[in-house]
Amino acid sequence: MANVSIAVIDTLRATASKIESDTRYQWGHMGLCNCGFLAQEITKLSKSEIHTRAMQRHGDWTEQLNDYCPTSGLPMDQLIDELIVFGFTADDMRHLEKLSDGQILRTLPVHKRNLQYNSKKDVVTYLRTWATLLEEQLLGQIILVLNEEKTVLADV
Repeated sequence: MANVSIAVIDTLRATASKIESDTRYQWGHMGLCNCGFLAQEITKLSKSEIHTRAMQRHGDWTEQLNDYCPTSGLPMDQLIDELIVFGFTADDMRHLEKLSDGQILRTLPVHKRNLQYNSKKDVVTYLRTWATLLEEQLLGQIILVLNEEKTVLADV
């Protein structure tokens, strides 16, 4: 799962808000789909620049991620590199494209777990749920640090 960091959490929330407010969401367009919006947020590339990079090789995001080679020098692989360096894994992106990460889905109420990967509303739900999950993990880390400090102070 993605790195637990404020930057990743903020990016997931910003991506969800952008998808929610943008009328151009289109799952079949490499720059306007689930991963495309995330890539726009991180790289600041336009939808057209992302789509152009992707069209230099075959397939959707899942196939592009399966063919990903960090040393290829291909523009799409460089874009994927940026997402990985930022804190996401290739599996995160595969799951985002299909809204399929079990850990994220299990945090949703049972009646809301059947998300449609090409539904704008469901993508927003998935991204916000993911951000909340990471935020809870981050808060858990902070509490552990505080508990250790209390323990140290109590021993003094």
